[in-house]
Formats: sequence, C-alpha cells, structure tokens
Amino acid sequence: MREFLSEKVLNLKPSGIRKFFDVANEVPGVISLGVGEPDFETPYHIREAGIQALQSGKTFYTSNSGLMPLRTEISAYAKRKMGLDYDPASEIMVTVGGSEAIDVALRTIINPGDEIIYIEPSFVSYLPCIKLADGVPVPIELKPENKFRLTREQLEAAITPKSKALILTYPNNPTGAIMEREDLEALLDVIREHHLLVVSDEIYSELTYGKEHASIASLPGMKEYSIVINGFSKSYAMTGWRLGYALGNGEIIKEMIKVHQYAIMCAPTISQYAAIDALRNGDMDVMYMRESYNQRRRYLHHELERLGLPCFMPEGAFYMFPDIREFGMTSEEFALDLLKEEKVAVVPGNAFGDCGEGFIRISYAYSIAELKEALSRIEKYIRKKRKNV
Repeated sequence: MREFLSEKVLNLKPSGIRKFFDVANEVPGVISLGVGEPDFETPYHIREAGIQALQSGKTFYTSNSGLMPLRTEISAYAKRKMGLDYDPASEIMVTVGGSEAIDVALRTIINPGDEIIYIEPSFVSYLPCIKLADGVPVPIELKPENKFRLTREQLEAAITPKSKALILTYPNNPTGAIMEREDLEALLDVIREHHLLVVSDEIYSELTYGKEHASIASLPGMKEYSIVINGFSKSYAMTGWRLGYALGNGEIIKEMIKVHQYAIMCAPTISQYAAIDALRNGDMDVMYMRESYNQRRRYLHHELERLGLPCFMPEGAFYMFPDIREFGMTSEEFALDLLKEEKVAVVPGNAFGDCGEGFIRISYAYSIAELKEALSRIEKYIRKKRKNV
C-alpha cells in the first residue's frame, strides 16, 4: 500500500517520546520518567466545571474561535501576565492543545521553500510540522555553556534571504532553559532588521523557578509580529482535556481559523467550560504545583550531581537533560539498556534533535517517592557501567 502514501509522511520519523512511552508500557514494573505529563489530577473545581457543563447539556459546537467567555478570560490572563491587550473577538483562537496551535500557525504562514528557524534541542513537533507545511527547517544548536539560551550571534548566522519566521520555545522542553527579558531584547534588532515573525511556544510559562517568565510579545513593537502559543495542559494539569490557544495579530489569527475550522471545527466544548474556571479560580493550584515541581527539581539535580552526571540546572518546565557521553553509548542505546537492566524509562536526547545526542531527558513531573526509587536504580546502573569501563 506504500504507493498510496505521501512521501512527506513516509519520510517523517515517529516521535521519540512516544516511542519510548510505548516501549516502557510493555515492561512490567517500569518506572517511567519519560512523559512530560503532570502527575497531579486536574484540580477538583476545574473538573467540577466540566461536569456541570456536561450535566447542563453544554455539548454543542462552539464558535470556531472558541467560547467568547473563554477568550475573554484568556485576554484578561494575557493582560495580567504579559501586560498586553489581545482582543477576544479577533486576536485569540482556542485550539485542541498547544500542539494544534503550532501546526495551524505554521501551515498558515509557510509558503513552499520558506525557511523557518527553530532552536534545538526542542519539542519534537516543530521539525515535522515545518516539513508538512513545505517549509525548510533551519535548526540552531543551543549549548549547555550558554544555559541553552539563544544568542544574537547564533540567530544572525542562521538567517538567509529566505528566512521567514523564528520559533522560540521557552521555558524549554527538554532542557528546562529560560530566556530572561534581557536575553530576548538582545535579539530584537536582528528580528526587526530581517522582518521575522516569531512563533513563541510558551506552554510552560507558569513553570519558572525564581525568575518571572518573559514573553517576547511583551517587548516593544513585538506584539504584532508574534504568535504566542499557550494552553492548559502543563499549568493546570489538564493534558487529557486537549485545550490550547494562540494569541496574535488579527489578520494572522483570521487566517489560522480557516485552517482550524476545516480540520477541527472547534475545540472540545466541555473542556472550554472547564478552562474558564481554571483561569478564574486556578492561580492557587498553579502555585501549589509549581512549588512541588521546584522541590523535585532541587532534589533531582542534587542527586544527579552526586552521581557525577553533568546536568544544567533548569530554570523552567519540569525536565532535566543530563550528559551521559562518558559511557560511550548513544542516547538511544543508553535509554534502551537502562530500561532493560533497571526498568527505568527516560527519553533519548536525540529525540529532540541531533544535537541532543549524548544526553537523556528526565521528567520530574513525578512524586519524590518515584524519583527516589528511579534514582536508586539509575545509580545501580551507572555504577555497574563505570566498573566495567
């Protein structure tokens, strides 16, 4: 049946995250530190809002853009978090998770041959979404010594006359890096000079530790030239509700809605009612979860340092990206062997781009008890490996 299939799709690699998630599920007794999913249940009041919407029969299609009360709450959230005014009627669209917002944004802006600059290591969706939209992916390799932050010099070196957009993802998956306001300001002259549109994936914006999240859209003159992607999965532990949104210039959002309406129609109605409650009443829940992640972050980093695994101290999200090159194995070999020998699942670094080779991603969106047991097994594994070297 291969003759019926798209060459673009055939040439795409499956997600390295999902691959190891599926493999781990087949191993009894495994501790999985691979999936970027909060271990918290969706807060009760948010679930209750969804249940009430279902019981009251609010099960019909909404506007393609999403419920107006939800867009109004998103606008208020953007105002208090970013200091920006987004018109709920024309500059906000609700999507099926942040992932759909990324896909729709790229399909809307890319013409065949347009070069789209993005950073690596990065979330697995950017490269395939660029290719599926007939764009040309241009990765920039980020460095641990720069705290995995994008520098002005790196951006300038990646730009050509065909460059159209820059994808930023901070706080970053898989490294946990952030870009502070001054880091973003250093990029502005380059972005303006080359007239780049910025697609800013800020799904982990609520999960920063000790430093406030900075959105590039909040910098002078950048609101009109930024598409901000966000959602409810990570901040409010709502992964299965599948709800995200995009903020941007009204003309761009209008065209994105065309793609969305033909592919999706609208985001799940019950999820939208739950999200209204999340934005109105969920700040304390977010704070509680963030404090818990911070405790796990400090514990995990301390233990990795004790085990002699070099690891950048993340300042956002809920991942660590330790260096495993000392063992002379590829990331995939290391992850598969660790799973086989000690039943601990992690994600190979090369799932996030070629420059992730030699690293693994560990999620700390798990309880301290699970992390302790997993680290005990990892310690046993690496001590055995070092002994055999």
